[in-house]
Amino acid sequence: MSNIFDLFKKIESKQETAPVGFIVVGLGNIGKQYELTRHNAGFLAIDYIAEKYGAKIDRVKFHATVTEVNISGVRVLLMKPTTLMNHSGIAIAEAASFYKIPPERVLVLHDEISFEPGKIRIRRKGSAGGHNGLKSIIERLPGEDFPRIKIGVGKKPTPEYDLADWVLGKMPEADRRAISERFPDIAAATELIVKGDIEGAMSRYSK
Repeated sequence: MSNIFDLFKKIESKQETAPVGFIVVGLGNIGKQYELTRHNAGFLAIDYIAEKYGAKIDRVKFHATVTEVNISGVRVLLMKPTTLMNHSGIAIAEAASFYKIPPERVLVLHDEISFEPGKIRIRRKGSAGGHNGLKSIIERLPGEDFPRIKIGVGKKPTPEYDLADWVLGKMPEADRRAISERFPDIAAATELIVKGDIEGAMSRYSK
């Protein structure tokens, strides 16, 4: 019986010492004034994932706050860039370069104003689509070939409404609840993507 326990300890030890094999980033803006704004949906989602794995994103590295967790046997770096949204690529490119992580193993969680609150869409790659955080990442990695989970935060009430005011506005309680109810799905999709099954993640959770 002791041999089995020794085997488990060896497996755990190897997982803890294995190099980082995947990066998961939540986009947002650091600062009290940005908490619970639409642009911080990615921060909220990554905080949920960290908590799910018993971690807290509180170590400063790569122009970000970070932590490491084990997801399905893969050592994963969870990140919240501290550069503000428009320069998110600085932090991500620095971490990816340090760990030699290719773009296809960098998952980005971000807000999406084209979808109603709570709707999520998973993509293998794509353009920035007007999102300045994604634009910065594409410029720095470089390229568009990184997966992302788009988190719906709601459309502008009118076409004339200022975009910056909308994404930096506080979310109503009903919208926050609709988004937070999808965090378990986002975490489950993240696990599938880390395991290499992005098709499964898209078919199950893009809704």
